[in-house]
Parts: sequence; structure tokens; C-alpha cells
Amino acid sequence: MKVKVRDPYAALRFREFNVFLMLRFAMVFAWSMQFIIIEWEVYSLTKSALSLGMIGLMEVIPAIGMALFAGHIVDQKEKKGMLVKCILGFSIISFGLFLLTWPRVVGDWSTDTILYSIYFLVFLGGLVRAFLGPTIFSLMSLIVPKKAYPNAATWSSSVWQIGAVVGPAVAGFSITWIGVHWSMCTIFACSVLALLTLTQISKKPILNPKIGEPIMESLKEGIKFVYTNKSILGALTLDMVAVLFGGAVALLPIFAQDILKVGPEGFGILRAAPAVGALLTMFVSAHLPFYKNAGIKLLAAIFGFGVCIIVFGLSTWFWLSVFALFMSGVTDGISVVIRQTILQLKTPDSMRGRVAAVNSIFVGSSNELGAFESGLTAKLMGTVSAVVFGGSMTLLIVVFTGIKLPGFRKLDLQKDLEEHENHK
Repeated sequence: MKVKVRDPYAALRFREFNVFLMLRFAMVFAWSMQFIIIEWEVYSLTKSALSLGMIGLMEVIPAIGMALFAGHIVDQKEKKGMLVKCILGFSIISFGLFLLTWPRVVGDWSTDTILYSIYFLVFLGGLVRAFLGPTIFSLMSLIVPKKAYPNAATWSSSVWQIGAVVGPAVAGFSITWIGVHWSMCTIFACSVLALLTLTQISKKPILNPKIGEPIMESLKEGIKFVYTNKSILGALTLDMVAVLFGGAVALLPIFAQDILKVGPEGFGILRAAPAVGALLTMFVSAHLPFYKNAGIKLLAAIFGFGVCIIVFGLSTWFWLSVFALFMSGVTDGISVVIRQTILQLKTPDSMRGRVAAVNSIFVGSSNELGAFESGLTAKLMGTVSAVVFGGSMTLLIVVFTGIKLPGFRKLDLQKDLEEHENHK
């Protein structure tokens, strides 16, 4: 099948990739909706910013601790089978949360017992996520040809953003309409739908030539590859630190309930605003790719993200807060697309699981670490000061990176794309 380099719908011309996008949407929708409902429930139980931060910490500990091991396993195993196991694990966790929010089940339980049970299931979710990220990343590269990777990365990232738009919005409204308990039932149903969708994707070959390689050698090779590839290392490091200090969304229940006083509906709008902005990026990036002058664009996007976080922290007007979060989504969406394009173009097939695992440590887990950092700093210096501090740190890090890594400012992915075209 011939694919045009400039075709904004190149990856969508492959049937299994469309199935893959449906599957990814279902999982992102369910996971983001579940996280929002957990945040709301935990804050309702405790009224504690630190308790919100603990949600992120409980997920990030296993996600980081198991990431490299998970990457090794994913590189050694068939990807569809691994994804089945990941979705089954998520289904069990969502069903457990469904029971924990059912008054008939936990009616006589103490608040601490319910809280610690939620933390335990979130911890198990971190284990599942350690395997889910590398599996999704590796499976996508087996569905589309290499020359369609940039376009596939754009659509995949965009569908992730769509799920992140709809999930929080639905969560905010469903808490009001049907309550926390039945909202969790909806999430469980989504995981079952994802399993059914996965049956439409065939098993894929294992492209790793070193099947059975000792795990320590495999992990060392993966770490060495990322460390020596300055484009990948720079992108991951920059995004990790920016997200780490820009985790203001973890404090949104406090803003919604205590500062802006807008209730669960306003909470849903606030939580969805960043993803709506990132969704706008999808339509722009599909037609105007960001791979040319990628380095300077990534720096500019993360700098803009930091500015938006500061504006949000200082705002006491609901719609200004929504707009600031919307623009943070636009800038974050650009950085996500650029980073995913860098990873897809510069990672060999045999290393995808391990590189994606390192990516989950650098970037994916930094969301949860950022949530913990935001909760801790809010406890120490107050909610508004914590958000402004995080945004300010993001700006300083971007400036420092731009000055210290002049080569990264000149990063351009045009040559990599042309190489894939020449090796068609």
C-alpha cells in the first residue's frame, strides 16, 4: 500500500491502526475518568491536599520500579498477548474500585480502611501501567510501516488527548448524575469493550533478535541506547522535569471546591480544559507536522506550558482559569507529538519496549511524581503558591536547557523522515 509522506491521513489508511485507535481511546478514557473519580472521592473523604498527592505516589512507585523489567518482558513477548493481560489487570482493578465505592460493601468500613484500600488498588494500577505503555508503543510500530510513523504518532497522541478530554468531562458530570459508584461501573464496562476491540488485531511477530537474552544485559543495553542518543535523552529529560513541576492538575479538586467554588461540574470543565487544548493540536499537527526545527519548537512549547500554569495558579476567575488550562493543553499537546515522533523515528524495532519503559520513567511517571510534588508543596506553602512555584521552575528549566544544550535547539527530524522514505 502506497503512503504519501505529506498525507495527513497516512496511518488511517491501515484498518488495524483504526482499530488500535479505538482501543487506545477506550483505555485512555477509562483510565483518565477513573483517576478523576478517585481524586474526587479521596478529597471528599479526607479534605487533604497531601492525600491527593499520595494517589500519584502510590501509582508512580510501582510504575518506576517495574518499568525497565516490563520493557525487557515486552521486547521478548508477543505484543497482542501482552496487551490482553494488561487490560485484564485494569479490569480487575476497576471492578475493585467499583466495590469500594458501593455503600452496601463498605458501609461499616472506617474512612482509613477505604482510603488505604483505594491506595492499594492504585498501586496495582501502577504495576499494570508499567507494562501497558511499552506494549502500546511497541504494538503501534508493528501495525503501520516506518514511513507512516510520524503520522501514526500524531494520531495516536491525539486520540490519547481525545480520551483525556472526554474522560475527565464525563467523570465530572457523572459524579453528579449517577454518583461515584455507578461512574466506576462505566469504567469497568469500558475495559470490557477494549478487550472485545482487541480481538480485531492479529498477533504480531517478535522482532527482537536476542530472545532469551539475560535480563541484566537487556536492561543495560536499553539504558545505554537512551543515554547515548542525545535527541531522545534531551526530549525525555526536558519533558520529565517540566511535567514534574507543572502538576497543577492534581490540585484541581481544591481549586474547584475551595477556591473557585464551582462544584463537580466546574471540576469536570477544569479537568477537561487541558485536553481540549491538546485536542486542537491534533488538527494542526496532522496537516502541519512539527518535525522540522523540532528542538526549538519543543523548548518553546514547554516554556508556554509553564506560563499557563502560573496564570492558572494566580487566577480567581473561573473562565480565566479554564482558558489558562486550555492553553496549557495546546502547548503540552505540541510537546507530546514532537516527543512521540522523536521516539518512533529514532528507536529500532528490537529496542521499543525498553525505550518506551525508560520513557515511562522519565515522562509518564513524572505526572504522578508531579501530583505528589504539588500535593506536598501545597501542604507546605499553600495551594496557589505551590502552583506558581511549579510553573516558575518549568520556565527556569527550559531556559537552562536551551542555554546548556545548543545542539538540542537545532534538532530537526526532517532528515530522519527522508531516510525512512529512501529506505522504503
